[in-house]
Amino acid sequence: MIARARLAAALLAITLMAGFALPAHAQPAGRASVDELVEQLSPPAPATRGLRNLVPEPRSVDLVVHFDFDSARVQPASLPLLDNLAAAMRSERLSALRFRVEGHTDAKGNPAYNLRLSQRRADSVIGHLTAAGVERTRLTAEGRGATELLRPDAPNAIENRRVRITTLP
Repeated sequence: MIARARLAAALLAITLMAGFALPAHAQPAGRASVDELVEQLSPPAPATRGLRNLVPEPRSVDLVVHFDFDSARVQPASLPLLDNLAAAMRSERLSALRFRVEGHTDAKGNPAYNLRLSQRRADSVIGHLTAAGVERTRLTAEGRGATELLRPDAPNAIENRRVRITTLP
């Protein structure tokens, strides 16, 4: 059992060090290239030509965006990731899409406060994306607080403090 946990932790560390983002609702990405973000957020190709009015499922990616403690100020270490996200959103494959930027917190603290903090953090990320050339009309901010923990078994885990980017129909 311990060997399995160590193996899983080692694989996760290798994945994050390599800069790969895992699927949404898995481990959030601390680094991801523009191409990786484009790939993760691009709608899948239609499965068949015979069916009409199919709406592709939204795609999302969880990102680790570090903020100052009890603040919506993005830490400088997270700016390259947000710059890559902005470049991905401006890419040809994603330029016609709209996105929801969700702020999430861990469960530590007052739920109402966490909800407001997560909204301010989502707004802060949108501010950075618009400053980097993404049209504001393509972005919606939503604070989720601790309502959708990535790790419900560990409510105060750092993985729960994240920003999720989701494509909108």
